[in-house]
Amino acid sequence: MTASTTERADRTVDVKTPAGETSGTVTLPGSLFDANANVSLMHQVVVAQLAAARQGTHATKTRAQVSGTGAKPYRQKGTGRARQGSLRAPQFEGGGVSHGPQPRSYDQRTPKKMKAAALRGALSDRAREGRVAVVTAFVEGDAPSTKAALAALDAISSGKRVLVVLDRDDVLNWVSLRNVPRVHLIEAGQLNTYDVLCADEVVFTETALAEYVAGPAKGGRGRASSSELPDLETHEIDSEVPSMAPATTEEKA
Repeated sequence: MTASTTERADRTVDVKTPAGETSGTVTLPGSLFDANANVSLMHQVVVAQLAAARQGTHATKTRAQVSGTGAKPYRQKGTGRARQGSLRAPQFEGGGVSHGPQPRSYDQRTPKKMKAAALRGALSDRAREGRVAVVTAFVEGDAPSTKAALAALDAISSGKRVLVVLDRDDVLNWVSLRNVPRVHLIEAGQLNTYDVLCADEVVFTETALAEYVAGPAKGGRGRASSSELPDLETHEIDSEVPSMAPATTEEKA
């Protein structure tokens, strides 16, 4: 991981079309794509996320739960054998398990601000290495096409594992790429540190990037409506949602 400087600078990346041509540029806000990459924080968040994915339904039966007779197997004295009180004890075949696993929750409490900071650090690390790309779409027209989507993806990314971020209504691109083994699809509102770190490259569609940028500004999880999506060059929002653009000298005055 590379260390970022104190000053957070916006980054400009080209926007590619399905044909591989450059249709323009977008600005990646420095507050989201040039943040400090805190390795220990990202590790803590990833461990918590993987722990939360565990079902925790493992269970073994104790001697009180297994079926079997409750009678004493043989008399206490006179047999020359060790005394035994139950055939359901752990030392017998079919007996209960001592100190075995029981159902439990592996969830770890992780504050939202820690999750957000870890995600910013992961995205910033990828952006500083030039591994964040933006496309208008992967398929032209209205019909899904995995072949066309793969051709568009190969033109901008050669990574073995690619994280493609789509907006929640982008059915066309989702259907086109959902069966590609090296591609992991995710909604902008579900973007997380683990998936970003697992991917060699991160590819946003224009709408998904605007949705993600609007999410932190709105104080939510990228669930802004279409009218609340910011302009990707100025980061200005027409509604009452706070703008991601830095304040000008006149605004500060």
